[in-house]
Amino acid sequence: MDTRRLLYTILVALVAAGRLVELRIAARNRQRLLARGGVEVAPDHYRWMVLSHTAFLIVCPLEVWLLNRPFIAPLAAAMVLLVVLATVLRYWVIRTLAGRWTTRIVVLPGTPPVVGGPYRWLHHPNYLAVCTEIAALPLVHAAWLTAIVFSVLNALILRVRIRAEEGALKRLTPYDEAFAR
Repeated sequence: MDTRRLLYTILVALVAAGRLVELRIAARNRQRLLARGGVEVAPDHYRWMVLSHTAFLIVCPLEVWLLNRPFIAPLAAAMVLLVVLATVLRYWVIRTLAGRWTTRIVVLPGTPPVVGGPYRWLHHPNYLAVCTEIAALPLVHAAWLTAIVFSVLNALILRVRIRAEEGALKRLTPYDEAFAR
């Protein structure tokens, strides 16, 4: 039994557990936003995002176990740090958006966009956290193939998602004015 691979698998399982908690938070927030008149935009891409993220969490340890990926301590240390920083950023986003954070695109018409917290510097800090995690988590145990494939898939999904989200925010909120600075 390879202890490092087992520990890596546990790390991926912990990340997956965190995602499940986030899905519950997101579902609760989505229902509340819709009840307040929120508008859900571009729901068709969501199933692909869920499928991709689920497959990612399954494939990460599979590549390590089936392709016998090596454990490279300096790479692992750097990637664990990135995973931790991505998680901190994600929870900062969730805290900053409070009841407006959801995994779907739901916009509350007329509500000014959030410009505090990490939104002071980035329009989409949650996506930075997701991109970082998708690149770094597989590389904790040198699963470079998973890092590349799912980073590309994630970029394709985010291309659709960010366009839809920005379009909805510009149509339904004072988004451009809020970020004019």
